[in-house]
Amino acid sequence: MLSKNLIKLIHSLEMKKFRKEHNLFVAEGEKLVKDLLTSAVECEKIIATEQFAGMLQKFGIKDAVIVNEEELKKASFLRTPQGIIGLFKQKSTPLDPTVPQHELCLALDDVQDPGNLGTIVRIADWFGIKHIYCSNGTVDVYNPKTVQATMGAIARVEIHYVELPQFFREIDKSIPIYGTFLNGENIYEHKLSANGIIIMGNEGKGIGAKCEKEVSERLHIPNYPKGCETSESLNVSTATAIVCSEFRRRMS
Repeated sequence: MLSKNLIKLIHSLEMKKFRKEHNLFVAEGEKLVKDLLTSAVECEKIIATEQFAGMLQKFGIKDAVIVNEEELKKASFLRTPQGIIGLFKQKSTPLDPTVPQHELCLALDDVQDPGNLGTIVRIADWFGIKHIYCSNGTVDVYNPKTVQATMGAIARVEIHYVELPQFFREIDKSIPIYGTFLNGENIYEHKLSANGIIIMGNEGKGIGAKCEKEVSERLHIPNYPKGCETSESLNVSTATAIVCSEFRRRMS
């Protein structure tokens, strides 16, 4: 039976201060919960309908709370609950400033929308980018909407919250730092490296002035056809997908 205290705990995790206090986050749906259970992320509690009992046995989970659909609705953040809810421990990965020396990484400067962040984590996972450095002003990756939008990628991509300008100053000066700007060089013509950091900016303001000072390579995604009036900008997650795709295309 689903207790009132457990429902209260789950609902409290919609707020960042309680996620931080309990060091927990919520994941819903079979695929997302499966991806987290097969990763190194520690599971605190599973609430599920009877149809998932067999799956949970395969993962060795013996103390799951089995509920009916009506009970699950009381705990779920979704309009249409997907049959299973997991409470997981937040990951704590040590920050290694040498990673960008040999890997391609992303940095997000004050990305505000939970869906955008979740989509970017999913994009990073697709293109084999294992580390994302987020400014302290970026939305919390453990926001339930963000977690859902990652579609399980949160289990495989490491998210680090740092003071970005300071972090950029502390890494090796030979590491290229890319940023996207309207006055940058055409990304399809510019030389790109297999390592370094790509900064993506805030939805409305782009890359902030402090981070812009640390950019060594200014890139631009050209619109088509050249010279014609088009939209003023791209959604940050769409732009991230285009940029990551071009970097990886050069490596093939």
